[in-house]
Amino acid sequence: MTTQKPPNRLAEEKSAYLVQHALSPVNWFQWSKEALEITKRDNKPIFLSIRYS
Repeated sequence: MTTQKPPNRLAEEKSAYLVQHALSPVNWFQWSKEALEITKRDNKPIFLSIRYS
């Protein structure tokens, strides 16, 4: 039996590029003020993924 994590916050995005990462184990954020605030609060680096084709 496999247990799948629930989708992350990208599941609700309009961009097909972002939605394709909705089941990723990475805690992805769309580029936003919230993402910057959380990285500052948690003292974590930003890993920026630029759309590719």
